[in-house]
Amino acid sequence: MNLIPDYLREICMQSIILRFILAVLCSGLIGLSRGKRHHAAGFRTHLLVCVGAASVMMINQYICEFLDYNGDMGRMGAQVISGIGFLGAGTILVTGKKHIRGLTSAAGLWASACMGLAVGIGFYEAAVIMSILLFIILSCLEKLDEKYIKTSADLTVYIEYDSKVLFSRIIRCIRDNGWHINDIEQLNNSVDNVNSLVLVLEVQDRTMKHGESLKHISDIPGVLFVEEI
Repeated sequence: MNLIPDYLREICMQSIILRFILAVLCSGLIGLSRGKRHHAAGFRTHLLVCVGAASVMMINQYICEFLDYNGDMGRMGAQVISGIGFLGAGTILVTGKKHIRGLTSAAGLWASACMGLAVGIGFYEAAVIMSILLFIILSCLEKLDEKYIKTSADLTVYIEYDSKVLFSRIIRCIRDNGWHINDIEQLNNSVDNVNSLVLVLEVQDRTMKHGESLKHISDIPGVLFVEEI
């Protein structure tokens, strides 16, 4: 049974209004969930991307239906899918710890553009289902992702220790606690009897919080101060 009247899949005033409203509603649902968490691509960005993509498909459909164009009807939509990459790239950042952020925002923008294409061509069912799925993925699954998947295994720490303690002893104790040392930087320190260094550690136990890791390091004999940086 077809729940959508045939005229709403054609280019007419009713279908144009419906498609733009649906594009706003679907992308607004996704954009609100991102904006509340202060991500790079928020409410207005998703609205613009989805409405713009929907307009592109309607223009493409209009050209084919009213201007007797016999070319590929999906040509303009293909340009949207590839062209949205420049906008997504702008949301990807590399932090000071060389961690990449913004990939989810970039993927969300790309998916929002695809959703707009579905709305623009009159594939309403797919657009609504896609909007619900994107909302679940970006909102409801975020806590699951943070807790079980994206727990960082890297820990960069600043350590001050008694100069009377052998450096090799500090390193040995850290390794004995189950950490792999990826990088070591010895710092010049003007304080007598105190040495300082920066370590980049790979935590083997991903269930251990960084606060617990710092506590273990501070308990090493000879360590005077430790802080995550």
